[in-house]
Parts: sequence; structure tokens; C-alpha cells
Amino acid sequence: MKTRYTAIVILLFGSVSLLQAQQSLNLGQNNYQTRKGVIFSKESSFNIKPHTNGIALGLQFGKIQSYNRTTYWGLELGELRHIKETRQNKQSLIASVDASFRGFVFGKQNNFFVMRGNFGQKIYLSEKARRKGLALGLDYSAGPSLGLLKPYYLILRYVPEDFVRNYRSEKYSAENADRFLDINSIFGADGFSKGLGEIKMTPGLHAKASLHFDWGAYDEFVKAFEVGIMGDFYFKEVPIMVESPSIPAVRNQALFLNLFLMVQLGKRS
Repeated sequence: MKTRYTAIVILLFGSVSLLQAQQSLNLGQNNYQTRKGVIFSKESSFNIKPHTNGIALGLQFGKIQSYNRTTYWGLELGELRHIKETRQNKQSLIASVDASFRGFVFGKQNNFFVMRGNFGQKIYLSEKARRKGLALGLDYSAGPSLGLLKPYYLILRYVPEDFVRNYRSEKYSAENADRFLDINSIFGADGFSKGLGEIKMTPGLHAKASLHFDWGAYDEFVKAFEVGIMGDFYFKEVPIMVESPSIPAVRNQALFLNLFLMVQLGKRS
């Protein structure tokens, strides 16, 4: 009889232990310290980040330090626009053919593209997240950036002495300022490739801070988004627009602050 009771007690303790182990795995709680559960050590993702005055695309590579902390580095390419930029379209009659040139931004003298290097960290606020649940965290990063200024070309109309219409593709200069800033002389923007061989570089710094939302923070696939604020700083004013009395209240700046939404898709391994 005593042997029978001993066997029953051992069986009960074994069943309880098994149930506890199954519950732990079903919750998907990864313990990175004792190496139990599903373990990931790296993650990589593709990001798209529309913001107040532009958009950016990027790649991010992270190292998972613990269940709630990941450090990462990344690269990003995007565009920054001046807050006063307004796109316009104009119909015109050229050589008796009704044609519509590309839309243009009145007063713009340069496109401004940005390459950013990111070094950052994200920290999940809850101790552990359910495998299929929504995890909330903080994300912050900073790093160097390289601004790329590409001249902005417009199709301008010239009327010589014989009154034969003449159309030229020109960037802004002191010599053509009157015509470049005359709305009646502008027929549209030239193609994007115009001016690629004249790009000038300007160095800078950037930083961001955001709230990070991750569906299944410990799943194999990364499915997350962020909302936050970002800043780009350059060591001199960036000449995106022409500063002229013809364009009231326009001033170039060295500091760009933007609100952003970032969507992140990738994989852990």
C-alpha cells in the first residue's frame, strides 16, 4: 500500500511539473539568460518612414541582447523638403501644341536628399510579452548624416528680339533670378536626372526618439511600427529655397524637426 501511495505522489508531482513547463512554452516567454524557449539573437528589417516634410527608406540590423533589449545599426536614404514648398502645375501653349509640363515648386533652387547612419536601441517596457501579443517599447537612435544638394532645374521661356519663343532648362543663379522667380516665365520642372552630375555634399547629425509597437516581439518575423520625432542638424543653412522678396516669409534653415511614422518588416534568426 505504501509503495502505491508513493507512486501516486510521484505521478502527481510529475504531472504538475509537466503542466508548468507546457504553460511556460505556450505563453512564449523566452528566457535569454537560461536559454529556454525560442531563442533569437539577431534581427534585420526594411523600413519605410514618411514624415512631416519628406520620406525615407532604410535597412536596420539588430542584436538581441535580452528579452526586452535590442541594439541596432542601420542605413537610411530619404528626402527633406522645405516647409514652404508648394507644388504647382501649369498649362501652356508651345508651338501651337497644348502641352503640360511637369509640376514645379515655385522658388525652389535645390532638391535635398539625406543619407543617415543610425546607431540605436529599443527597450520593451513590459518584462515579458506574449508571443502573439502587442509589445510596447521605446526606441532611440542617433548618428552622422550626409546631405546631398542637387540643383533644381526649371523650363524657362525667353523671348528674343524676333519674338520667336525660346525655352531653356536652367537652375537658379544671380543672372537669371528675375526670370526664375517670374511665374509667367516658368513652364514646369525639368526631369529628375537633370543636375545629378552637380550634386554637392554637406555633413550633419541626426537623432530620433519614438514609441515602438511590435506584434509578437519574439516571433520569427518582425512586424512593427513607430511614431515619434526626428531631428536633422547641419552646420550651415541648407539652401533649398531662394530667399527673395518675391517669396515672402521664406528662410532656409540648418535644423529640421519632423514627426514621423515608420513601418518595419523583417526577420529574426
